[in-house]
Formats: sequence, structure tokens, C-alpha cells
Amino acid sequence: MTADIVLTIPSSVVETMRLPPDDIKSELVKELALALYSRGIITSTQACTLTGISRWEFDHLLFTRKVPVHYSREDLDEDCTYAGCNL
Repeated sequence: MTADIVLTIPSSVVETMRLPPDDIKSELVKELALALYSRGIITSTQACTLTGISRWEFDHLLFTRKVPVHYSREDLDEDCTYAGCNL
């Protein structure tokens, strides 16, 4: 089992960010989640867990950043099977 990972951002970098100080941590976490999701390293569920935002909020973030959603025909088939619908 792996432990939580803590990333250290040098204060010289944090101080020069063009973000309100209260938003820096959440914005960095969103950027990390978007980057990992877009590379296929984590799922949208994992990205939501990482960022602490809902699926709808993450989907909106993907849309506004023009990040393609990873959702295949197989994913749709699995979701429909789980939901009991027929295609």
C-alpha cells in the first residue's frame, strides 16, 4: 500500500503565481488532475477524488479547457448494462 504523496512547490514559484493566494492549492490540484486525466494516467473518478469536485464540475472543467473526454463505446455499453438499458 502506498502512502499519500506531498508535493513541495518552492515559495519563489508560489509567490510569482498570478492567482489569488487562497486559490493556489486548488488550482494546482486541478491542473495536475487535468494533466493526468488528459494523458490517460487517471480516470475521471480519480480526478474528481483528487480535486474534491463533483463529476459535473470536472466535466465542465474538461469542456472549458477543451480536454477530450475519455469515453469509449465499450464504456457506454458497460454503463447501459449496469443501468439496464438496451442500445
